[in-house]
Amino acid sequence: MVIDAIKMDAPKTSEFAKFLKAVGCEGKTLVVTAAADQNVVKSGRNIPGCEVTFAGVLNVYDVLNATKLVVDKAALATIEEVFA
Repeated sequence: MVIDAIKMDAPKTSEFAKFLKAVGCEGKTLVVTAAADQNVVKSGRNIPGCEVTFAGVLNVYDVLNATKLVVDKAALATIEEVFA
């Protein structure tokens, strides 16, 4: 699933869990952002089954290990540059 932007004002796990539920991504989910956003990383790391990574370090294992994939548009552009 491609999202316009993944932004968190503060590292709040409950808010991030609500976001994932709203977009229909519960369970083993990989969240990919364009750059290192510590608020997103800290918000997602305490959610069971949720992994947060950056487009520059994305690898095939992480993608295949997840059942749902949430990518922001900027990260998608980076992924296209790297893997195209």
